[in-house]
Amino acid sequence: MSLLRNTSIGKDALAANGWWKSHQWLVLRRTSQLSLLVLFLIGPWAGIWIVKGNLSSSLTLNTLPLTDPYILLQSLAAGHWPQATALIGATVVLTFYAVLGGRTYCSWVCPINPITDLAAWLRLRLGIRGGAHLSRDTRYWILAMTLVVSGVTGTVAWEWINPVTVMHRGLLFGGVLFWAVVLIVFLFDLFVMQRGWCGRICPVGAAYSLIGFKSIVRISAKNRSACNDCADCYAVCPEPLILKAPLKGGTTGSSPVVLSPNCTNCGRCIDVCSKDVFIFSTRIRKFSSTEQNTASGQSQPSV
Repeated sequence: MSLLRNTSIGKDALAANGWWKSHQWLVLRRTSQLSLLVLFLIGPWAGIWIVKGNLSSSLTLNTLPLTDPYILLQSLAAGHWPQATALIGATVVLTFYAVLGGRTYCSWVCPINPITDLAAWLRLRLGIRGGAHLSRDTRYWILAMTLVVSGVTGTVAWEWINPVTVMHRGLLFGGVLFWAVVLIVFLFDLFVMQRGWCGRICPVGAAYSLIGFKSIVRISAKNRSACNDCADCYAVCPEPLILKAPLKGGTTGSSPVVLSPNCTNCGRCIDVCSKDVFIFSTRIRKFSSTEQNTASGQSQPSV
């Protein structure tokens, strides 16, 4: 893909649908990420305690506890039995992301996501190709390893180096470690491996993908017969391999719904598609007769 082609990604959607429709999910995601970060910081900074804690464990309005299930697992592995509020908080989070899709956390909540998105955007614009390769299963091995290390050391191991935690501490207390960790993640994704941190390394994303394995809310290539093979959705998707079956499933009879737990529900495929192929949908939605024909191969998209 040439540099000229890279800079044209999304331009057809911009021309066809206007600025807001071709950026709406990106804007809403950034608003969500920034708003949540402000809610955590406004207490220490301004004394307005709407939320106390951080993304690992928090208390909202002195009432609603929220606990990262991955943190709870590490705590249990370390031999620390959590308080009842932590168990309640983990149950709330598990239920929420089991419905919405586990890796929705990665694209709508995690403050590191804008850093990795920036690296991916620059990588496209600069035409940087190649790089290291790691299996997507690597993040699951890292997840398992952190639980083992937590058990051996009696600590919540990942929190020592978790970029999200380091960022939160850095914004509160300053220091060069915060900037160093953010820079390392950014440079890793820019020069070493495309979408490498979130897609291959981060055990938090791995944990949430397991949580959302059977989640209800999904992206669907509902209008896949209209696809013109521009590949803009592949260019912006953090996990582009998950789009092949829903888009080209008319030849195999597969569903137009993106069923992969690796989907982050970021909505960028919806933004950049000039043909309105994608929508937010659910795993349990019913196909129309037209969609049933497409899914069974009677009406096939161009390939």
